[in-house]
Amino acid sequence: MAARKSDGDGPITIKKYANRRLYNTASSSYVTLDDLATMVKDEQEFVVYDAKSGNDITRSVLTQIIVEEESKGQHLLPIGFLRQLIAYYGDSLETLVPKYLEQSMDAFRHNQDDMRQHLTQAFDGVFPFGSLEDMSRQNMDMMRQAMEVFTPFAGQTVAANGSVSEDSSKDTGEDDAFGDLQEQIEALKRQVDALSRAKRAG
Repeated sequence: MAARKSDGDGPITIKKYANRRLYNTASSSYVTLDDLATMVKDEQEFVVYDAKSGNDITRSVLTQIIVEEESKGQHLLPIGFLRQLIAYYGDSLETLVPKYLEQSMDAFRHNQDDMRQHLTQAFDGVFPFGSLEDMSRQNMDMMRQAMEVFTPFAGQTVAANGSVSEDSSKDTGEDDAFGDLQEQIEALKRQVDALSRAKRAG
């Protein structure tokens, strides 16, 4: 679903001043991080600029929103996932991670209705997640597990003689509802493997 644009033909412009106040140029009013979080949930597109330098600081402001939400006890980012994400800063695969995460979230969003229906049917008409927050937490946990494909020998067993074999304990009964996302993960894994082989060959 495309985000709604409310400031002419482009996104709403938000200006951040030295006193940390945020000014919505579309409504000519000051707003808070909570207001911006609501705009995100309402799919209103906006860009945040530093009022003095004119620099685009949207990324840092969105990160602030996440920190604020996490501080309220709505923990969508598991510690293990955060540790893995931090570890990729400066890594040779650093440039692949943002696109991978974005595609994973897009795939989950596009398939969420099918997933809800599938899970409801699987649990005899009772949706197993208590709230959207719970479902989001499940999504982030799934993404964290998916990120393990970047780890060398993920899902494999290294024997004492150094040989590598597939882990026989890996579950092969995945639900069809996750098929599209799994295919994207496997495709990206193959791309990473190809890049690694090319790097070693060079």
